Amino acid sequence: MNKNIYTFLGCDANYEESEMVLFGAPYDGTTSYRPGTRFASAAIRNESYGIETFSPYQEKDLTDYRIFDGGDLELPFGDPVRPLSLIEEFTDKVLKDGKFPLMIGGEHLVTLGAMRAIVKQYPNVHIIHFDAHADLREDYLGVKLSHATVIRRCHELVGDQKIYQFGIRSGDREEFLFGKEHVTTCRFDFHTLDTVVDELARKQVPVYLTVDLDVLDPSVFPGTGTPEAGGVTFTQLFDALQKVSRLQVVAADMNELSPVYDQSGASTALACKLLREMMLMLVE
Repeated sequence: MNKNIYTFLGCDANYEESEMVLFGAPYDGTTSYRPGTRFASAAIRNESYGIETFSPYQEKDLTDYRIFDGGDLELPFGDPVRPLSLIEEFTDKVLKDGKFPLMIGGEHLVTLGAMRAIVKQYPNVHIIHFDAHADLREDYLGVKLSHATVIRRCHELVGDQKIYQFGIRSGDREEFLFGKEHVTTCRFDFHTLDTVVDELARKQVPVYLTVDLDVLDPSVFPGTGTPEAGGVTFTQLFDALQKVSRLQVVAADMNELSPVYDQSGASTALACKLLREMMLMLVE
């Protein structure tokens, strides 16, 4: 856990003193359409110097908190088994050291590695999932470890009625049939989020938050590998994150920025700003 000299803006605390640990998981070995998310964490760090550490939305400043940027994990290409193990090991250490892990993907499959560590520490963890895609396939072209199957694999870890999906507007028929029986899905936007947040607050359960940035409409966020028309705005996503932050969120991730598909840099700039806001919402 040596100090990373190439950090996200304001995240330059030492590991020992940190409250939150930011790290990248630059893996996109199962991306089914357009690869490139492996470059997201580096692009976000590089472009973060175009924004301020202060959030006018929350009246908070990153410099007032102790956040350690651990850099990018060194993940091998090819078979996802080893990358997922490395993500699990890193997340496990961060949790055991009493710190909050916040991961930058990478494709959405990286969430599974973090979740494998989370369930060991928090067996009753619930998942809040923002995404355009259900990601509930049993397999994709015969492969069970894929960004298209990640939430199905997470369901196998946590069980029925512990996953809450929002913004979902794409999936095959089998995914939606499975979802009706085993998870709670809010299609297209966040209109049921208040009810879910109230329910989870009453239960006082730990929550893992996973944000696939393609939940955003491609008109405001074209830089992603699988764009899906009909998504939400930045403001809608920000408001939804603020509501979730009221809960006992124990870890989180943000994934699926693919910067090469938006040469204007607007998608990366949005991801930087959203990451800043997430950190300020979730850091203690």
